[in-house]
Amino acid sequence: MKLYTYFRSSAAYRTRIALNLKGLPYESVPIHLVKDGGSNKTPEYRAINPQMKVPSLVLDNGEVLTQSLAILNYLDETHPEPPFLPKDPVARAKIRAAGLLIACEIHPLNNTAPLRYLKNQLKHEQSEIDAWYHHWVIDGFEALETMLRPGPYSFGSTVTFADICLVPQVYNARRLKVPLDKFPKIVAADAACLKLAAFDKARPENQPDAE
Repeated sequence: MKLYTYFRSSAAYRTRIALNLKGLPYESVPIHLVKDGGSNKTPEYRAINPQMKVPSLVLDNGEVLTQSLAILNYLDETHPEPPFLPKDPVARAKIRAAGLLIACEIHPLNNTAPLRYLKNQLKHEQSEIDAWYHHWVIDGFEALETMLRPGPYSFGSTVTFADICLVPQVYNARRLKVPLDKFPKIVAADAACLKLAAFDKARPENQPDAE
């Protein structure tokens, strides 16, 4: 498999974690989202992913999968061990809700495209953009902190879909200096995950395109 990725992308980070947890080897193809206007905007990459976003996962048969959550579902369906979700439907729903809170509510508001729009089109100062970023992370984390269960991971003794979403978001929160002292369960789950080789290998600083 071939993974088109960017070291700092939360969505690509999720996908790297998932591939590592499943023990699936892949070739990493860096797509820089910032330099020279973004190599994701080239015609060559647009032919791979019409949204011009990362990640894109090219399967061995040539099929291309996009959207990190769709890729996670595909990996869990085709390589069921270790599972990303428990069998109990209520527990599955609660874990999905925690992961989706991050991936569908916090992350989209703080992704590269909206932050650039705030700066370039709406002419906001960097301090205002930083305040926007902090607000939505803290707002989401306040809810997430109440949803997590006793650890070491987000929902007990097994890594789940929620952890795959949580770790990249915590990484970005720290990078943008969001205070995390009010979120001990989130911080503890993140620390427990990063002790695992699958998470450590996926860290942004451990990628070939890291700067």
